[in-house]
Amino acid sequence: MNTLSAAAADILVTAEPAGKCRLTRHHAARWRAGHMDGPGSTIMPARPRRPDRPVLMAPRDMPRRSYGAGLGRIALLHALAHIELNAIDLAWDIIGRFTAESLPRAFYDDWLGVAEEEATHFEMLNGLLAASGAAYGDLPAHDGLWQAAEKTADDVLARLAVVPLTLEARGCDTTPATIAKLRRNGDEATAEALTVIARDETGHVAAGMRWFRHVAAGRGIDPKAEYHRLLAERYRGALKAPFNHAARAQAGMPRDWYEDQISPARGEDGSA
Repeated sequence: MNTLSAAAADILVTAEPAGKCRLTRHHAARWRAGHMDGPGSTIMPARPRRPDRPVLMAPRDMPRRSYGAGLGRIALLHALAHIELNAIDLAWDIIGRFTAESLPRAFYDDWLGVAEEEATHFEMLNGLLAASGAAYGDLPAHDGLWQAAEKTADDVLARLAVVPLTLEARGCDTTPATIAKLRRNGDEATAEALTVIARDETGHVAAGMRWFRHVAAGRGIDPKAEYHRLLAERYRGALKAPFNHAARAQAGMPRDWYEDQISPARGEDGSA
């Protein structure tokens, strides 16, 4: 297993979450130490392997979450842990799937860092689940994140547009309010974990912006116009306010990339 794409495939076919996290750090360290021959050309699996649990269901059938104690808090932690487990696979998939693009080493360095941070996020949330007497897999989960990966498997620009620049950017918008609600309900441990995740997500959006601009420049196309085109083509629905303008600006995303993409059914404050 001497290429980065082979390592990516190895992680994608690893079902057990702890093994996925361990291999993420192992392969990232091997790459940085110069123990791999290059990006390689291993074909990525269409889907990552998953443990037998959680059962995957439609988003509308997910357990109700809350910001206090009890089952609602466990449902929130479980949903967040599932997002972060998917995010590990999404990071490795972008590393291994698009090696024909002849991207520079810095591209792979960035997404390896993202993969390691996503592994840390999953472990933090899984630890909070364990402290609550629960475990990942105890509740159902949905497959929405990987469906986004399937819709963008043919083009690195589409993947960057939908995953870091839309889905993770949305996390930057919504996580501060979640943190505030958790703190009001006395859940400082989860609030602290989400503070780390929010900080890292801003960096992931920044990486997405950096490489979206890089690839668009290489193709000789306008990045903002291409983002809008791909958003309309590959993303179900429209962007929703309110936005975390400060975090998006820190990530290098100008307001005119997203403000004129607001759903006409909602106002600037996010109200219906």
